[in-house]
Amino acid sequence: MKTIYFYLDFISPYAWLAFDTLPQALEGISHRVVFKPVVFGAMLKHHGQLGPAEIPAKRDWTYRQVQWQARSQGTPLQLPASHPFNSLALLRLATACDADGTPNRFVCDKIFRHVWCTGQEAADAERLAALNADLKPAGDAASDTVKQQLKAHTDEAIALNLFGVPSLVVDGQVFWGNDALPMLRAYLQGDPWFQSPDWTGVAQLPVGVQRKA
Repeated sequence: MKTIYFYLDFISPYAWLAFDTLPQALEGISHRVVFKPVVFGAMLKHHGQLGPAEIPAKRDWTYRQVQWQARSQGTPLQLPASHPFNSLALLRLATACDADGTPNRFVCDKIFRHVWCTGQEAADAERLAALNADLKPAGDAASDTVKQQLKAHTDEAIALNLFGVPSLVVDGQVFWGNDALPMLRAYLQGDPWFQSPDWTGVAQLPVGVQRKA
């Protein structure tokens, strides 16, 4: 059985799309998934990048694309009233729901739907309080322990050179984005392509493209 580490931030619609369709994408394959909340903003800062929603033209495209993808795969999606928003409280709540800081699928599903299936403010204080009461976390989301667990997940993602969410890692191999799920399935099924230079990184680049050191 393979263990898949799923790095996520609830602020990402692509993380929701990947999360919702993951069981179907990996149907028939023996695996377990460990969900790891991370602070996407900290990852972006480390790599010196802006988030998709921070670039106006990219934001407009992102909102159109994710609604198309949701419709295509049968995933419910309503854009939250405000986006981007501060997802830290949601990340800490998810982390607090497990002693090791790795929430189960039920918890992640509840939080994703809170954000992406209501059209309401994801960071609204009253809604957050109701979500907290519903999930009944084992730990205190505001505790230093939970904050350190979330930071550890984020630091781990940065150490793995992850640059976006969702990122799924298995056998040390990274699969980024909801559109990488078919690729992940092929890898888990032993597709020989993953032994080829195209995957291992020693293939020749197209003419005129230089490999960076």
